[in-house]
Amino acid sequence: MNDPGIILDAAVAISSGLIVAVATASEVTSEYDPSETLDAGGKAVIPGFVEPHTHAIFAGSRIDEFELRIKGESYLEILEKGGGILSTMRATRAASVDAMLELSRPRLLSLMAEGATTIEVKTGYGLDPQSELRMLEVIEKLDQMLPVDLIPTFMPAHAVPPEFENHSSGYVDLICEQMIPAAVSWFEGSHFSAKGTPFFIDVFCETGAFSVAEARRIIDAGRKRGMKAKVHVDQFTNLGGVSMALECEATSIDHLDFITDVEVALLAKSDTVAVLCPTVNLHSGSSQFPDGRRLLDAGSAIALSTDFNPGSSPCASMPLVMALACRYLKMNSAESLNAATINAAYASGIGTTAGSIERGKQADLLILKSDDWRGPAYELGGNPIAKVIKNGSPIEAS
Repeated sequence: MNDPGIILDAAVAISSGLIVAVATASEVTSEYDPSETLDAGGKAVIPGFVEPHTHAIFAGSRIDEFELRIKGESYLEILEKGGGILSTMRATRAASVDAMLELSRPRLLSLMAEGATTIEVKTGYGLDPQSELRMLEVIEKLDQMLPVDLIPTFMPAHAVPPEFENHSSGYVDLICEQMIPAAVSWFEGSHFSAKGTPFFIDVFCETGAFSVAEARRIIDAGRKRGMKAKVHVDQFTNLGGVSMALECEATSIDHLDFITDVEVALLAKSDTVAVLCPTVNLHSGSSQFPDGRRLLDAGSAIALSTDFNPGSSPCASMPLVMALACRYLKMNSAESLNAATINAAYASGIGTTAGSIERGKQADLLILKSDDWRGPAYELGGNPIAKVIKNGSPIEAS
């Protein structure tokens, strides 16, 4: 992760949206006679960011809860009072597909403007069969509307809805026996399946949400139907979810603020990517951040994410995430860049097709405003991206 793979005075040749060559400008231009060129003007060019963890589809606002948290109430305390995810659930259940499209499109455009060319998007604010499927429908429509690749994740196990209060096992039954089969049926008929996009199942394994045993059951039900696994683990407390997620061959394990040394060693031996979300800690005013340095030194593969959501991280800036990773997770500039690109691609199940500037991969590139590739991690605030290129074509995030 220390190697950014720098090529000076470079050029990239693109055909039909794919990279066909990357080398020095003299080498590329001697081999290819392009019909069209784009001069980066001496600025640095890096891979498009892959955003591996967002909750960008929702209705309603959580600004009132932000005020409560300023006064000292914790995320879990607000959740126990019926706020948090359940507040967003009520607003999302009441919203139509068209309303959610109108609300969610600007959020994705904001992520794109900050350099995201691929974005994972979760359900999880409906928490009933109809609403969760409606969220999947919104994700598909947005993928068709926008010049960016979305990756759908089904996450009905984001919280226990009020109709199953004190009866989480009944909700787990509903998820495993009805909701997952319905989601897989939707996916099989969607354009995502036709173009080979991965489909994930995700669970919030945490105090006040789902136990390790419940999470395992949900993940197993999804995997039996061909879904890949992601897991929210150790955000507030350690329940032992890392070992369970590794046994379930999770593609990524996300948050990991309270991972133990034993679990760090297990994670480092696996192919699972650790997705860290430092904007969550920043937004909560916490002085504790995920220990990225400890994970890296142990040999873990780390990815970074905004965890864009209305409650714990209303942030659409991957450059800010990289900046925080360097300052508080003790990662260097190269590690933060690789974590936001190639490792994030592997955390999203697309590491062989996106996340780096290599022959045969999607031509997803960012031209920076700076001539130094370290600019996004160095700057604080503002947008360091001059131009976003998706599948070889410049796009406008508007």
